[in-house]
Amino acid sequence: MITKDLAMAVKALTDHQIIALPTETVYGLAGNAYSETAIAKIFALKQRPLYNPLIVHLKSPEFLPLVAREIPQMALELAKEFWPGPLTLVLKKQSIIPDIVTAGKDTVAVRVPNHPMALALLNQLEFPLAAPSANPFGSISPTTAEHVFHYFSEELSVILDGGTCERGIESTIIGFENNRPVIYRLGSLSRAQIENKVGKLQSDTKADAAPKAPGMLSRHYAPSTPMYLTDEIEKLVQKFSNKKIGLLMFKKLIPGISVENQEVLSPSGDLKEAAKNLYAAMHRLDKLGLDLIIAGRLPDEGIGKTLNDKLERATKK
Repeated sequence: MITKDLAMAVKALTDHQIIALPTETVYGLAGNAYSETAIAKIFALKQRPLYNPLIVHLKSPEFLPLVAREIPQMALELAKEFWPGPLTLVLKKQSIIPDIVTAGKDTVAVRVPNHPMALALLNQLEFPLAAPSANPFGSISPTTAEHVFHYFSEELSVILDGGTCERGIESTIIGFENNRPVIYRLGSLSRAQIENKVGKLQSDTKADAAPKAPGMLSRHYAPSTPMYLTDEIEKLVQKFSNKKIGLLMFKKLIPGISVENQEVLSPSGDLKEAAKNLYAAMHRLDKLGLDLIIAGRLPDEGIGKTLNDKLERATKK
């Protein structure tokens, strides 16, 4: 059920059950990070492969040493700058973190969410939460409680309603290899924001076998409707002129094109607004019974690079 009752969530989590909770990025499917029982339920409900690790959510940066060790100075600087917030750090794990959380790796992905309800819940718990996005594996991430209810209305007894997620896309994930920062997943924080703090980032953002962090698989965040990403909207619409088409546009509708529906992410051309609206627009288009969705590529700058990356992973291969 959808609720704002934190006491229900605390009881469920303490009993090794799993719940859905809001964060500033997307809604998460959360369980006690120390409980192999709870974590196994997350993987089973999402039908998520066990080789794909989870993110551990802490109540504050001070608790980082409880779950991570050998923490680089650069990681501490990033945490000081961006926590609470949409930054995930991949660090050497403490033994208290079960191997199932980290897909057997000796590293753990960790962050402090920046959402009042998530933080209020974490502050009532004696353990951190492991929480991937609250959707079936590979599907569109949820940014409202209603999205989660659509996916898991029968399986989850507690879906905390914290409103629409402010950021709307996942956290940026940074790891450290040979004392150098590496970006594993493009997310709500742009590459430039991270590089302004720690210098040039190496890139390692795609891995279909043994990914080092969540969000690295080549196909992800996908609607059930086939989706295409292009710079040539009109050309692709004409190619599929006999199909029921939906369009996903950045700033404006395309006049004179007959399609079933057009979604505009930000009429003002604000990439942050586009990010907040992206998954909700994809959910709406996916419910229309279309033959395909055509998305226009966004400006490839700042967080626009992240949005294009999400769309590329959602497209028909």
